[in-house]
Amino acid sequence: MKKRKVVGASVLSFVMGVSMFATGAFGQQPNSQEEPLRVIIQGPSADKAQAKKTVGVRWDFGAEGFTTTVNSKQYQALLKNKNLSIERVEEVQLAPNKEAAAKPGGSANSGPSDRTPWGIQAIYNDSAIQSTSGGAGIKVAVLDTGANTSHADLTNRVEQCKDFTQNKSPLIEGSCSDGNGHGTHVAGTVLADGGTGQGIYGVAPEADLWAYKVLNNRGSGYSDDIASAIRKAADEATRTGSKVIISMSLGSSAKDSLISSAVDYAYGKGVLVIAAAGNDGPSSNTIGYPGALVNAVAVAALEDVQQNGTYRVADFSSRGNPATDGDYVIQERDVEVSAPGRAIESTWYDGSYNTISGTSMATPHVSGLAAKIWAESPSLSHTQLRKELQDRAKLYDIKGGTGAATGDDYASGYGFPRVR
Repeated sequence: MKKRKVVGASVLSFVMGVSMFATGAFGQQPNSQEEPLRVIIQGPSADKAQAKKTVGVRWDFGAEGFTTTVNSKQYQALLKNKNLSIERVEEVQLAPNKEAAAKPGGSANSGPSDRTPWGIQAIYNDSAIQSTSGGAGIKVAVLDTGANTSHADLTNRVEQCKDFTQNKSPLIEGSCSDGNGHGTHVAGTVLADGGTGQGIYGVAPEADLWAYKVLNNRGSGYSDDIASAIRKAADEATRTGSKVIISMSLGSSAKDSLISSAVDYAYGKGVLVIAAAGNDGPSSNTIGYPGALVNAVAVAALEDVQQNGTYRVADFSSRGNPATDGDYVIQERDVEVSAPGRAIESTWYDGSYNTISGTSMATPHVSGLAAKIWAESPSLSHTQLRKELQDRAKLYDIKGGTGAATGDDYASGYGFPRVR
């Protein structure tokens, strides 16, 4: 079982972008005793117990093994126990992305350039909308680079703030600082509440934010940390008796067993999981994980361009499997729905606003819509909520962009779900 570090699914900030689907080398040893190595260890209970005493535990996944960080000497010692299976949890580095870099939006002082950006207008189907509403009582766990919880448009929405990325401690409560911007941007699209009257609006400004930092400030993160955050959100849903949506604008080209298992775990506890399709389009079968999983809603990106009478799927947006077109059944590697994802303005880590593109930006539109629908119909189960998203998507079929066609297609899925 091989693990990899996962990176943010958006075209990010400043000069460079973030590749959602960069790959790393596996099976490498640390270059020196000082270089840390994240590994997952499996084997008989007695052998695992002894290994835990020797090297410690970062995350314990029960029968799936436990993860820890070791140096070269510890790694070599572990290899001597032939009963143990030891695999590297690999780091995927940032890489240039073919999508455009960020461009400035508004400033913290002057406010955003548009308080209800085009994506908000599109999902509300109202070009004249001045503010948004809804989502009360629903918790949206944004697993990302953290969030600026002091941002004027987010501060009143923050309910939980956790950091899963620090080396010395696997989980830090009350900390989720965002030195990147990606997570703050995503959170704003879900639930920004307009701040003091000059800020920007998200889709569901009355929802509560659970900001879980699973990606570091470079925009990358280990799969075991992400899996643990998914499980934590699900357990918190149970503990607090809350309706929870997990929003993940991150991914990898390869299927990771820890993340896959965690998504199944959360879905089994009544949590709706929504994830980015990825930015490797327009070729088919480029969708990434965890969006490609059956128990996750994969979101493609639309741009503010009309083609064949509908919005157009962005070229960068990853596509699903053409072999399963038209069946209106979600299988692995299927795009499920689509939403605005190009040139999206939202909150930024320094208290200002920024405009960036990617399926990362499409995903929180759907997460916010799900929160709004769930708040309006709290008797719905998470599976019924998912069907409602699908049914609404069918009402606005996407016919623009490579691979888009009438009905269920591999580019836009069922279509674009919107507010009724």
